Amino acid sequence: MIGAGVNGLAAALHLASKGWKVVVLERAEVAGGAVKTREVTLPGFRHDLYAMNLGLFAGSPFFAAHKERLTAAGVGFAPAARCFATAFPDGTWLGVEQDLATTTKRIAAISPGDAEHWRALATAFGSDAPHFFALLGCEMPSLQALRAIWSAWRAKGTAWVADQARLLVASPRAWLDEHFAHEKLKVMMAAWGMHLDFAPDVAGGALFAYLESMAEQSFGMLIGRGGADTIVSGLVRAITAAGGDVRLSAEVSAIMVADGAANGIVLASGERIEARRAVIANLNPRILFGGMLKGHASRGSDRLARLRPGPATMMIHLALADLPNWRAGAELRGFAYVHLAPSFAMMARTYNDALAGQLPAEPVLVVGQPTAIDASRAPPGRHVLWVQVRALPARIVGDAAGEIPAASWETVKDAYADRVIGLIERYAPGLRANILARAVLSPDDLERDNPNLVGGDSVSGSHHLDQNFLFRPAFGWSRYRTPVQRLFMVGASTWPGAGTGPGSGFLLARRLAGA
Repeated sequence: MIGAGVNGLAAALHLASKGWKVVVLERAEVAGGAVKTREVTLPGFRHDLYAMNLGLFAGSPFFAAHKERLTAAGVGFAPAARCFATAFPDGTWLGVEQDLATTTKRIAAISPGDAEHWRALATAFGSDAPHFFALLGCEMPSLQALRAIWSAWRAKGTAWVADQARLLVASPRAWLDEHFAHEKLKVMMAAWGMHLDFAPDVAGGALFAYLESMAEQSFGMLIGRGGADTIVSGLVRAITAAGGDVRLSAEVSAIMVADGAANGIVLASGERIEARRAVIANLNPRILFGGMLKGHASRGSDRLARLRPGPATMMIHLALADLPNWRAGAELRGFAYVHLAPSFAMMARTYNDALAGQLPAEPVLVVGQPTAIDASRAPPGRHVLWVQVRALPARIVGDAAGEIPAASWETVKDAYADRVIGLIERYAPGLRANILARAVLSPDDLERDNPNLVGGDSVSGSHHLDQNFLFRPAFGWSRYRTPVQRLFMVGASTWPGAGTGPGSGFLLARRLAGA
């Protein structure tokens, strides 16, 4: 196994539990890929460097299958009943918490009709969700996927299947305009599309806005107890307990290929490790086929290496004396996520600026408040703030605000972080006075730490329709195989895509192990 991201570790654990001899090789000093927790500001302040929400992992078939061994290995979650909210410039806010009555009451205050429709969607989600998740848990394409669609048709009927097919290809704005009336509710839901690369009018983004909103309403949000790395350290311990080996600071420089089949790897140290059954790469295909396998190119590998990155991301981590004092109301201090994405126009402008190489004047911000849920991440009475800045250019050609000269991210990252903190301060006056220390990770820093995040793209490849479902990472190669026999690929660049869910690793491991 090359790479100790969540999908690589999930595949390794499942195969080890089935009697395979497994070796995981990770170039970094710590496992986890885009799931890491470090003290990057001050001692005792634990920050999730990238991913924070672990709901996809906790709700996955993989976790269900290995729950006992992972729990024994120390994996633990902290539930957040107050899930997400959006703060607006006029001093109001709208948010979703797991208690349906509370959420609908909040929506009813601005739009009674929307509250009733929200309640209807949330109620129906209990019977609709199994069909969605059954499809998302299948290889693409596959007989299993066809059976999932057939089962949905038998249970729900033709009209329901047609409606969901439209949802799969709709833009966030189009679907939300069709279902809701009040702009603030629609904007609150649409913010989820920006977690990937779905601006309001990009086809295919409605599904994420719908699923995240309804899933958080139905199940709440989960973060890691003590940090998101609880799942990583637990996976490593469980692999070791099952007889596997996880080796850190072990960079793979090449994959050995003979007669068109992978038969081992070569480490940067020169050490060679043979692989009798398979080599699995938890890598972005640009790295795999643009580097390690450059001498074994084919038409298929050329297409895989062209996987298009999404916009870049910046992470800002703050050690705080206190949580933000949100102008919209003290209740916001209890939410896991506060989105600062107050309009469709702002989200679209940010996205278009990023694609044009411009630093957005007002980026979309996801402000995570993990210590509102799990106080163990900071010293008593202190807090950490997790700020994800979306969307940004990988290479800067200008500044939409005309204030920061075009330069490298290394040169401008602190100036841009100042802009971000100033933006939060507009919604939470006094934030700067509460900052004890900060750490800024630019798009270049993200890629430097994890080369799978090409150009600082935190989701390892655009999720637009031409690169999703059976087109992820390329048509004909969506079932984890590659043009090289016995070489397989998993991770966020493969179906079902980004997030903390271990879907691709588990699906491949089950196929290789036969169960």
